Amino acid sequence: MLAVGIPAPEFELHSTPDQKLKLSELKGKKVILAFYPADWSPVCGDQMGLYNETLHFFKKHNAELIGISVDSKWCHLAFSQDRKFHFPLLADFEPKGEVARLYDVYDAKEGETQRALYVIDEEGIIRWTYLSPVGMNPGADGILNALEELDNVKQN
Repeated sequence: MLAVGIPAPEFELHSTPDQKLKLSELKGKKVILAFYPADWSPVCGDQMGLYNETLHFFKKHNAELIGISVDSKWCHLAFSQDRKFHFPLLADFEPKGEVARLYDVYDAKEGETQRALYVIDEEGIIRWTYLSPVGMNPGADGILNALEELDNVKQN
């Protein structure tokens, strides 16, 4: 994974079949990048579902959540609609895994993204990272702790 304290690499990916999202568009907000292996897998569904339920806690910290996998924009659309997600899923589809490679979380052997988390501050600097075992849902506690720590640093 990339080191804490460095600028997060810029990227632009499809958030819907006809819209793209650039990381720099979220400057001024904290950003949670949740890389995950695949739509429709049980662990990924649970992980993204948990994040959907905890979105209001992320928003209290001025943080936006973004899910990223190598699945297509159409697969993301179906998955997001089925699960009623209220955050974007970005398609790192073509060239496959390009953004995951930028963030050093692409598993070339499996052809998918590793289960990895990044918290980026309002200035675009990586402030927290976590690489989870593939079959384990990392939960939201680490993210929330990182967001609270960032808020505490700002207040002091």
